[in-house]
Amino acid sequence: MIDTNLMHFPEEKVQKLMSHYKEILSLLGEDPEREGLLKTPERVAKAMLTLTRGYEVDPKEVLLGAKFKEEYSQMVIVKDIDFFSMCEHHMLPFYGKAHVAYIPNGYITGLSKIARVVDIFSHRLQVQERMTLQIKECIQETLNPLGVMVVVEAKHMCMQMRGVEKQNSVTTTSDFTGAFNRAKTREEFMNLIRR
Repeated sequence: MIDTNLMHFPEEKVQKLMSHYKEILSLLGEDPEREGLLKTPERVAKAMLTLTRGYEVDPKEVLLGAKFKEEYSQMVIVKDIDFFSMCEHHMLPFYGKAHVAYIPNGYITGLSKIARVVDIFSHRLQVQERMTLQIKECIQETLNPLGVMVVVEAKHMCMQMRGVEKQNSVTTTSDFTGAFNRAKTREEFMNLIRR
């Protein structure tokens, strides 16, 4: 977990965002000079920079930084990867779990790197469908495995807090390549992540 108090934020970006958030508070009918809101523009600016920090990191470089030659050719699964992201349509959070599998083709990567790839793509303005695709493509292009499958399950605050206000709805997306085009392989993966 990243302690945002220890993160370095570019001062120019913080100042520009602060001025916009101060204006937003005024437009909403608030007094940005009242005691409780004095530091809000700065806090929100830093929060947004934290929530979108995925733009600053190349996920392929993360995978390549821990790429090892290995003759293992069975399914590797990292499941229940917690994530938080921001819906690009309403700038409200969506959150849940990602499950990722790949079948190595001469190379493996550090297990934590799979979780980091999820983290990088989730820390951008997103839609769940594109995030699922990006995770799959990044692993496929970087490791060239025999196949990749990604399943993402998420709750969307834009559906819970506004609009239809359905608090218990869960959205599931999946994408796959290579060996996962076979129904039997997909079924094995789905059975393993549900245990």
